[in-house]
Amino acid sequence: MRLFLIKAVATALTIGATVASAVFVTTHLKNSAAPLQPAVLNAGNGSSSTAVGGTLTVGPSVQPSNAEPMTSTYAS
Repeated sequence: MRLFLIKAVATALTIGATVASAVFVTTHLKNSAAPLQPAVLNAGNGSSSTAVGGTLTVGPSVQPSNAEPMTSTYAS
């Protein structure tokens, strides 16, 4: 009888957690007006900011290249 009680409690907790997760997800819908990233600096143009200590220039971190594409990751 004790083993059956443990299984019943575990099953009830599992079902309860599943239902609570489903309720949480359905009540917190996506806000379509929310921005994907905050607009801090426009790094596409190489924006710069001047402060008392000097100038900070921010540019794109990924640069295009003419290198051959990697087709294999095999190393001997």
